[in-house]
Amino acid sequence: MKKQKRDLQHRAYIRGYRAGMAGRSKGLSDQFSGQARPDWLAGWREGREDMWSGFTSVEGTHKAANFLN
Repeated sequence: MKKQKRDLQHRAYIRGYRAGMAGRSKGLSDQFSGQARPDWLAGWREGREDMWSGFTSVEGTHKAANFLN
């Protein structure tokens, strides 16, 4: 089984980061429950900060891919 399938926290962070970069609402975190929700919110916050700082989605995706690796 691939690592990305097992690591729910990392997947939640990446999805939150992408949502933040896209300017989506924080309310989307409801799709994750338990331990993955704080990771999604952390990714969302960092994605919003990077969006405001002028990062492009490609630069942000590379940055988010290195999280927890």
